[in-house]
Order: sequence, then structure tokens, then C-alpha cells
Amino acid sequence: MSTDLGDATQIEGADGRYSATLSDQWEIWGPNGGYLAAICLRAAGEVAKIARPRSFCCHFLSSPAFGPVELEVFVLKHGRRAESLSVSMSQEGRAVLHALVKTAADAPGYEHQHPRMPAVPGPQDLEPFEYVPRDGQPAFRFWENIERRHVPADEHDARAPVLRQWTRFRPVACFEDPYLDAARSLILLDTFGFPAAYQRYRSWQYLAPNLDTSVWLHHFNPACEWLLIEQECAVAAHGLMGVSGRVWDIDGALLASGGAQLCCIPGRD
Repeated sequence: MSTDLGDATQIEGADGRYSATLSDQWEIWGPNGGYLAAICLRAAGEVAKIARPRSFCCHFLSSPAFGPVELEVFVLKHGRRAESLSVSMSQEGRAVLHALVKTAADAPGYEHQHPRMPAVPGPQDLEPFEYVPRDGQPAFRFWENIERRHVPADEHDARAPVLRQWTRFRPVACFEDPYLDAARSLILLDTFGFPAAYQRYRSWQYLAPNLDTSVWLHHFNPACEWLLIEQECAVAAHGLMGVSGRVWDIDGALLASGGAQLCCIPGRD
């Protein structure tokens, strides 16, 4: 059963102090990290005076239980062009996540987009992709919230640690609130790092939750239902994996880019 991203990230409170209730419908090895980050981003939006989040960087400190969490937002800098905010999430006094959020207003300047969206079939030309876990592997409810169309890998390098999928949030795909719109890209860039690495190893010997995540928001297209996530695990060493990715709209505009460091832990293979 899918859940509306807007409802699942709803916060209550005022003056920099908020609360939220974590939904178990967003579970991957506990609450999905991108989902937690999206709640923090929305809390920052309650305090920010500029309606354009431009970057989000966070450290994951502990995995909370599904249930109530507390959030605090501190203004580090209010400026006419840009703002800096700090957001912390805790549960019963235990630190869960700490984030920095930067906003910036639109203004005149140079304009170009050097990378081009990969030449891939559109979502209308691909079959729906539903993850079917192997025997003994859990079926995470998180994936019920995102409709996916898998882009086939290059046949000459089918084991490359790269993943491309068209994605659409469900049951509601688009959001006018710029902070909630940005949360779509934040969740995708946080989540698809390990699936990209899996394309190379095809193994559950190790799992790899995120230690951190950083996202830079370039364009906004709240009317675009389908988003292309392109993720790569560039390096794995010393028990860590470095991942980076991009999110494109259906017209080829680069909406967001980001990266993360993942930590390998023993799995179930």
C-alpha cells in the first residue's frame, strides 16, 4: 500500500521546534534515510524565508524506531539572497540526523547545462518494474511508494555499478511546495546508491546503509511526474562505497545532483 509523500512527511509545531511521526510504509532496513532527510527539509522550509532550497547535506547518526521524532531548526544566517539553516532530528533524546540546508533566491547570472540526459527510452516505452525479493530476503514497503521503469543496462558492460530508472511517486506524483518537490530528488539520490552497486556484485553478502548524503538542487519542475534517477557507485574500498547521481526531468533538465558515502555491513548471502 503506497502512502502520499506529503502526508508521510507532515510536521507539526512552530518557531523552529517541530514533531513528526515516522511511517513504517517508508521502510528499508528501518526508516529510509532519504525519507528522514525529507522530513528535515520540510522543517527547514517552515523557518526559511526563501522558497528555494538549493542544497541539503546531512549525517545519519542512528536509526530511529517508527514513531514520533522531534526536530529543531536553527537559523545560521538569514540573507536577502541566501540563507543557512541547521536541522536536527532526535527520538527520545537520541540524535538521529543532523543536516545543513542552504536556500538561495533566483537572480540573473550565467546559464548553461553541460551534461546531457542519457539517451534512454522514455517511461512510456518501458515495462513497470516491481522488485521481487529472493527467498529469505525482506520485501521493503518503501518501494510501494515509487513506481519504477528500469532502463536496460549497456549489454557491453552489464555488470557496471550503474543504475538508471524512471521513477514516479505514488499515489501522488507532484507537489507544488518547493521543499516537498525537492524532497523527491533528495529521496531518490539518497536511496539508489546501493541498488547501483548491486548491479556489479549481485550479492547480499554486504548491505550498505548511508553514512551521509549531500544533494544540490539546480532546477524545479513540480509539474513533472516522471523523474530519471541515474546513479553510479564509482568506488568501493575499505568497507565503504562512494556513490553519486543525477536526477533529470522528462525534458532533459538536470534537477539535482548528489553523492554519499555508504558503509558495508554483513548481509545475508
